[in-house]
Amino acid sequence: MLERRSPSSHDDLVDHLVRSTALPRGEAARVVLDVLAYFDETTDEFVRRRHRELQAGGAVNAEIFERIAAELPHRAVAPPELSLRQLRRIVYG
Repeated sequence: MLERRSPSSHDDLVDHLVRSTALPRGEAARVVLDVLAYFDETTDEFVRRRHRELQAGGAVNAEIFERIAAELPHRAVAPPELSLRQLRRIVYG
């Protein structure tokens, strides 16, 4: 389950965004929470989300799983290498 952090726990980062961008404080706080949520995403959640996105874009499974496999090593915290079969099992059980 995703842990929601209060913006106040990241005031220094929110302050930095307000100073360095045109974002108002509320928007900067939302951006910080969105980025934290993105990095909290598990490998399984990432694989399922990307599969849905790529499928909605018209890609077929063969290319979807190849692309996901290529994207995984570039995540902030890369998971161990997963085979195409393991990726399919994450999506379809």
